[in-house]
Amino acid sequence: METTLPDFLPPSPLRLKLDLEALAANWRALDRMSGAARAGAAVKADAYGLGAALAVPALAAAGCRDWFVAHWQEVPELLRHVPAAQVSVLHGPMNAAEAAFGVETGVRPVLNSLEQVRRWRSAGGGACDVMVDTGMSRLGLRLADLGDTALAGLEIDCVLSHLASADEDVPQNEAQRARFAEVRAALPGRRYSLANSAGIALGDAYHADLTRPGIALYGGIPRAAMERDIRQVAYPEAAVIQVRNLLPGDKVGYNATFTADRPIRAGIVAVGYADGYLRCWSGKGLFRFGDDVLPVLGRVSMDMTIVDLDSAPHCTEGDWLSIAYDPVSAAKVSGLSQYELFTLLGRRFSRVG
Repeated sequence: METTLPDFLPPSPLRLKLDLEALAANWRALDRMSGAARAGAAVKADAYGLGAALAVPALAAAGCRDWFVAHWQEVPELLRHVPAAQVSVLHGPMNAAEAAFGVETGVRPVLNSLEQVRRWRSAGGGACDVMVDTGMSRLGLRLADLGDTALAGLEIDCVLSHLASADEDVPQNEAQRARFAEVRAALPGRRYSLANSAGIALGDAYHADLTRPGIALYGGIPRAAMERDIRQVAYPEAAVIQVRNLLPGDKVGYNATFTADRPIRAGIVAVGYADGYLRCWSGKGLFRFGDDVLPVLGRVSMDMTIVDLDSAPHCTEGDWLSIAYDPVSAAKVSGLSQYELFTLLGRRFSRVG
């Protein structure tokens, strides 16, 4: 028997506050750093976990006109905000249904193999992008494929490749840039694109016509040179469910990895590894209540984390705590990459701009 629900849902005890002006400012900074090229935006994985419904309109208002997602299932959310002709799907048409969807909507597939090229042509074709592998051994045509007759007359808007190690100063960057120059000479397209966020910082030789920032849009710092220009965007918060007083000798959390050595006022917080606050934060993470710093006690659970409230005597049940989550510092403490920090944030966070 179906239960009739009330016409309201209690608010989530988790929220992700987004500084949309910082997001827009980051795109403008990356567009400036791209020199003569124009910056697009990688908004795959729900805008790196921050929420495409908020991020895409803010970026569009800032001036972004090129959008990249990974899966076709990500397309409908973007089409609520931007024209289909501005959207590219990086994984390309893996079957006839995906190719037909691209033809019908006008969204561009990124063709990654000769099989995908033929599949796109069989569906009716039209404007598309093409990915060429220049040394990452991931998606993309091989350099040896560029003379294949299947590519002749293809309506290519953008020829892409992807840098594997742009966040490091390694010879691979120059090797890929040189191979991309060969690609540009061999494969005609309206535009060319090589640089991701870190690649933008490598300079004009890597910019081509269109850059594709991702992590730096959302506050990540892939190269130290970008630190002064990129602002933090995401601020996760969680509510205190319960406050309890620990006595010396009380064991805390799963497997008793922490034992109180003094009386401690502890808070049980509504966030855990199911929300992307992983067990790697156990005994390491920090929360804040205003200016008060609250260390994590014991092991992070699926839906809860325990913190030391001794420095915040006025914090009580229902109060909101900020999670210390600036991407550079948080990556060092947790051992997670900046990419993982963002994309792990779960659906139980309400996104607010």
